Amino acid sequence: MPLTVPTPEKHGAAAGALQAPERSDWTIDQGWERYTAAEHALWKLLFERQCRLLPGRACEAFVSGMRALPIGGDQIPDFRRLSEVLLRHTGWQVVAVPGLVPDEVFFDHLAHRRFPAGNFLRTPDQLDYISEPDVFHDVFGHVPMLMNPALADYMQAYGVGGHRAQALGVLSKLSRVYWYTVEFGLVQQADGVRIYGSGIASSFKESVFCLDDPSPNRIRFALERVMRTRYRIDDFQETYFVIRDLDELLELARIDFGPLYERVQDKADYEPGQVLASDGLIYRGTGQYHADKRRS
Repeated sequence: MPLTVPTPEKHGAAAGALQAPERSDWTIDQGWERYTAAEHALWKLLFERQCRLLPGRACEAFVSGMRALPIGGDQIPDFRRLSEVLLRHTGWQVVAVPGLVPDEVFFDHLAHRRFPAGNFLRTPDQLDYISEPDVFHDVFGHVPMLMNPALADYMQAYGVGGHRAQALGVLSKLSRVYWYTVEFGLVQQADGVRIYGSGIASSFKESVFCLDDPSPNRIRFALERVMRTRYRIDDFQETYFVIRDLDELLELARIDFGPLYERVQDKADYEPGQVLASDGLIYRGTGQYHADKRRS
């Protein structure tokens, strides 16, 4: 089972179970000094096995970002040190939060180039499955890509756009764009299709499944198509959408989504594994993995 990350339109799904922090923006102190030796050892295990797996799978921007940041395998990174480097390069910083936060808080952080990261680490029995993103998913998966100017601007634009989509009642449409790009996106490079989505990059099993397994579809990214496509929140994706390069995200950041919302608002959704005649197919999957799961 892969790591499960929250649906983007449910950033506050767990917020009701949490006591609101003293700060209105839900930020807290990371508490780096309070991490135990066992937690640092678990980070090391997660870090090293993922680093062995990702060469030849992760995109160049991810690899470059990882090298430029103080993200090592011996201990959980200090958000203050990460922010010092990010601020110099793309104007971003990492802020600690206790878990999932309300939508409006999440969007406000992104709109101001602050990435909210959980300060807790999964337990040893959750190596490959966790219902709420932890410090490994947030830092290992997301932060290296924030060193890339295109992704950095795209994330800020998503924060701004999230407020608008929420006000218009169409957040579910925008959230699918986030899901199929930031969390589970693939990118075409000269040497092949590679991973840039954090939900994949931080998942040991999905890093292999998304590129090597014959089951999932790999389809050229098309904005309206993605806005109408459901996704899996409890298992591997049935379809991955592939952008031509990271600069395509900049183009998305400059689009007025208003007319798009109007066009897709009343149209039927597509199922996660559905393939259309109009799709730019890179690879048509067999669908075997999910078919077997449905029969079992």
